[in-house]
Amino acid sequence: MASILIYGFHAVNARLRQNPASVEEVFVDAARQDPRARDLVESAKQLGLRILQVDSKRLDGIAGGPRHQGVAARVTMAQQPRHVDDLLGDLQGDLLLLILDGVQDPHNLGACLRVADAMGANAVIAPKDRAVGLTPTVAKVACGAADTVPYLTVTNLARAMREIKEYGVFIIGTDGEAESEIAQTDASGSVAWVLGAEGTGIRRLTREHCDTLVKIPMYGTVESLNVSVSAGICLYETRRQRGAHA
Repeated sequence: MASILIYGFHAVNARLRQNPASVEEVFVDAARQDPRARDLVESAKQLGLRILQVDSKRLDGIAGGPRHQGVAARVTMAQQPRHVDDLLGDLQGDLLLLILDGVQDPHNLGACLRVADAMGANAVIAPKDRAVGLTPTVAKVACGAADTVPYLTVTNLARAMREIKEYGVFIIGTDGEAESEIAQTDASGSVAWVLGAEGTGIRRLTREHCDTLVKIPMYGTVESLNVSVSAGICLYETRRQRGAHA
């Protein structure tokens, strides 16, 4: 399987906790002797992992920039689902999915994966041609959620949405011009929330494959929210409604 470099304390520590067998080697800035770095090195040693002490310039080159906090790791990439059936076929109970249409910024995707993990979403789904992959930046921002939340990229998002509906999933699109607000729609069962990129929203064909459209009410002066903030609001709305109906 292919490997990828992850960097930053949150991403590396999360991988050491969740899937240490996937860690091939750990790089640490030799100049860092603070407790945080020592604790990470000790954890890696206890796991029997290869640890390379390198200078900061070499680590900059390995990580592709200076935003690594002095630590990086080369890891085996988790096997991601390739089809909707692979993703949903064995799942039981009410499903909670997040569909991202047009989100290409790795920081936004990382934050969405983190939100999806926090809200217990089953997966994040995106089109291949308009989506960022699981890059080192995504892994860093996701703080471990890139390893825990399945990320399915599909060739044809509209077709994938039709397949998702076959599993009894109600698809709710978000649109600032929609008449209904999120709290006015029953989102307590098996639900997929669809969000587009900030500013552009979801595409026309994607919108047409939603079962309903809702908006997040805005009470201040800003006209839109970051997609990860919107994702948190929408996914929590399902959790809130499920709790109210329990």
